[in-house]
Amino acid sequence: MVNLFSSFFIAVGCFAIRGLASVDSYVATEDPIALQGVLNNIGPSGAEDQGAASGIIIASPSTNNPNYVYTWTRDSALTIKALTDYLIANGDTSLVAVIEQYISAQAKLQTISNPSGGLSTGGLGEPKFNIDESAFTGSWGRPQRDGPALRATALIAFSRYLISKGQTSTVQDIVWPIIQNDLSYVTQYWNQTGFDLWEEVSGSSFFTLNAQHRALVEGSTLASQIGKSCSYCDSQAPEILCFLQNFWNGQYITANINTNDGRSGKDANSILGVIQTFDPAAACDDTTFQPCSARALSNHKVLTDSFRSIYSINSGIPQGSAVAVGRYPEDSYYNGNPWYLNTLAAAEQLYDALYQWSKINSITVNNVNLAFFNDLVPSISTGTYAAGSSTYAAITSAVKAYADGYVAVVQKYTPSNGKLYEQFSKSDGTPLSAIDLTWSYASFLTMAAARAGQVPASWGEASAHTAPSACVASSAVGVYSTPTDTVFPSSSPTCSPIASTVAVTFNEYAITTYGDTINIVGSISQLGNWNTNNAVPLNANNYPTWSVTVNLPAGTSFQYKFINKGASGSITWESDPNRFYTVPTGCSTTATENDSWR
Repeated sequence: MVNLFSSFFIAVGCFAIRGLASVDSYVATEDPIALQGVLNNIGPSGAEDQGAASGIIIASPSTNNPNYVYTWTRDSALTIKALTDYLIANGDTSLVAVIEQYISAQAKLQTISNPSGGLSTGGLGEPKFNIDESAFTGSWGRPQRDGPALRATALIAFSRYLISKGQTSTVQDIVWPIIQNDLSYVTQYWNQTGFDLWEEVSGSSFFTLNAQHRALVEGSTLASQIGKSCSYCDSQAPEILCFLQNFWNGQYITANINTNDGRSGKDANSILGVIQTFDPAAACDDTTFQPCSARALSNHKVLTDSFRSIYSINSGIPQGSAVAVGRYPEDSYYNGNPWYLNTLAAAEQLYDALYQWSKINSITVNNVNLAFFNDLVPSISTGTYAAGSSTYAAITSAVKAYADGYVAVVQKYTPSNGKLYEQFSKSDGTPLSAIDLTWSYASFLTMAAARAGQVPASWGEASAHTAPSACVASSAVGVYSTPTDTVFPSSSPTCSPIASTVAVTFNEYAITTYGDTINIVGSISQLGNWNTNNAVPLNANNYPTWSVTVNLPAGTSFQYKFINKGASGSITWESDPNRFYTVPTGCSTTATENDSWR
C-alpha cells in the first residue's frame, strides 16, 4: 500500500527496462534536478538566467542553434503553474518569492507596446519578449492566444494559495488586475485565429481554446470569491466549449482547424490540452476532454501510434507499449524528433486518468475507447467495470504499466547529469536542440506530481461541462486596466518564536461496523513508517467522525492513508492514491486536516 504501483518489467524496443523500482529511482533522482533546472532559468539570480530581469523566465540558456534566450508568455505561465502546484503540494515556501517576482514582471509586460498591439488593443497576444522586458520586434508567428489564458490560470492558482493564507487583499490589489486583463483578452479574441503553441500554424488551436475555456470558468469563480465579477467570462465560456466540440473527428482530436496546413491533425497539442484542463473533481467527461474520457483515450492511442513507425528508436515496439512521442508525424523542425515534454505528457494523461477512475470507482469501456483498452487488455469488451472487480484491477494495472513506460523512455534518453533538452534523436536518442529547456523541466514536475497522486485544485469543470445546443460566434469586451500595485507585502511571520512543532488534528469521516477502528499510517515515524502495527488509532468521540491529534515538526511533508482495523484483526486500506500533507510553518501551533474515507 505504500507505493501506488507494483514492480514489473516493460519491454521498450530491443532493451528491457526494469519496472517500477527503476522508474521510482529515476523520478526520485530527477525531480529535484528538474526543480532546480526551472529555478536556474529565472532572473535575477538563476544560475543560467543569462541576465534576465527579476521574475523573467527564459525558455533555455541556449544562445544559438537555437537561440531561446527570450521569455515566452506560454512557457512561463505553464512553468509558474507547475511551481505553484509544487508549492501547494510540498509546502516549499521558498517558491513564494519566485512566483511573486514573476507576477510583478508580468504586470510590466502587459503594458509594453509590441507588434501585436497595446494593453487593450491585442498586445497581450504577443508570444515572446526580450529578457530585459522590452518588446521583441522581429518577425514571428503572432499573435498567439494561449498565453493570456495560461497566465490567468497560473495566477488564479497562486491567488487561491494567498487566500488560504488570509491574503485576500493582496489578490484584490495586486494579482486580480493582471488576471482581469488576461480574461478580457480571452473573451475579446477567442473567436479569432492565431498561431498554435508550436508557432507554425495559424488557425484555431485545440490547446488554446481548451485553455481559454478553463481560464474563464475559474476566473469567474475567483472574481466572485474576492468580491469582483466577470460577466463577460460567464457569457463566453459556454460558447468556447461549444466550439471545442468541432475538434473531435470521431477517432481523435484534430489539433488545428480553420487552417490549410496539409497535416493529418494528429498532434501532441491535443494531449497537452487534455492535461492542461484535467480536473480532479470531474467525471470522464467527453465534452471537456477529461484525461479518462473516451475521446481523450482514443486520441492518446491514435497520436502515440502515429510515431511508432517513423522513429527508429520506436522500431518494433508494439501497440500498447510506450514509445517516444514527438510533436506531429509531419514535423521537420530539427528533422522531426521526439520531445521530452510530449513523452512525459503521454504519461501524465494516463496518471490523471488513473486518479479519476479511482475517484469514480469504475471504468467504462465503449466503442470510442475500446481500441485503447484492447491494446492493454486484449480480452476486454465494452461495459462498465466497478472498482474491486478483476477486470478493473487488470485495466488499472495495465494502464499504470503503460504510463510508467513513457517515463522509462524519457529515463533512457536522459543524460547521466539529468539535464533535459528540448528533443532527442529519433535515430539513437541523443539529446538535441535547446539544453535545459524550462518547459521540459516543468513537464517533468507535473508528470511526477500526477504519478504521486498530487493533484491540483478543481477549476470547476463539474459546473461547466454542458455546451449549448447551438454555437454562436461571439465575443465580449471586458475590462482592461494598467496594474499599478506590484509590490507584495512581506509574508514573514510576525510572531516570535515561530512554532517549531504543530499539533495536527486529523479528522476522518468513516462509517464502520461495531468493533472496527480507524487508524492513520504514513511515511514518517510519527505515523508508523507505513507499518500497520504502528498505525495511530483515531477516537470515535464524535462518530462518524474519527479524530486524533499528532505533534509534528513544522514544515514536514509526508504521505499517509487511513486504514480500518477490524475486530477480527483484518486490515482494510482506503483506496489509492496516497494522501499528502505538509505541516504549516509560521505562528500557529495547531492545524486541522479533514478527510473522508475512500
